[in-house]
Amino acid sequence: MSSSVQRKRIRKSPADRRAEIVDAAAAVALAEGLECVTLRRIAEQLDVRPGLISHYFPSAEDLVAEAFGSAANAELETLLPADRSGETPTRHLARFFAHATGEAYDAISRLWINARHLSRYRPVLRDRVTAQEEAWRGRLEGLIREGVEGGEFRTDDPHVTTIQILVVIDGLGAHANTDSGNRPETVTRMAVTTAERELGLARGTLSRHGGPGGTGRTGAPPASGGAAPPATSN
Repeated sequence: MSSSVQRKRIRKSPADRRAEIVDAAAAVALAEGLECVTLRRIAEQLDVRPGLISHYFPSAEDLVAEAFGSAANAELETLLPADRSGETPTRHLARFFAHATGEAYDAISRLWINARHLSRYRPVLRDRVTAQEEAWRGRLEGLIREGVEGGEFRTDDPHVTTIQILVVIDGLGAHANTDSGNRPETVTRMAVTTAERELGLARGTLSRHGGPGGTGRTGAPPASGGAAPPATSN
């Protein structure tokens, strides 16, 4: 006599299911572009019915914005974590540059370029891009102010210095689709050189404290050196 065992179906909580959808959408966005983030595409990615995706995201525009926000925020937490305990501002800033100026982060750079372009026509995405840009500026400015207060950095205006650094990083990230692998070292180091000059640091300080390789980005996770992270507009 044969017997069959019915496998118990494990139902994910709404929060877990939503997170799974957003993670899948972020992965598609990084690999294929935000234009490919559709309800049907993500349903195929997760092997579920499109109706399940639309239950959590009735509008594809909301899912696109969430996909970008998830990837961009993961980059921010990797490069400039909120918890900076245990190390000096100089080391944190050096680590930031070590991972924010190399080919390993070109995928997120392309995503920023993609998002900024599409945001001209998509209000929901535009709001998310603006929010992520503000988060970047705030996190980096906070680190710089901490260094100034501790006597490690010298600048009369941490806000302006933050913008100067991000302008250079954005400029490098804007070329992630073209020449990011063929830049002279002097160009690749422009963001580091700008930071050292504007923060009163000796040349090479941020490279010495940056860990293996010293520098590395031309603009995210594993996919945020070439990323075009934070926005530089006010």
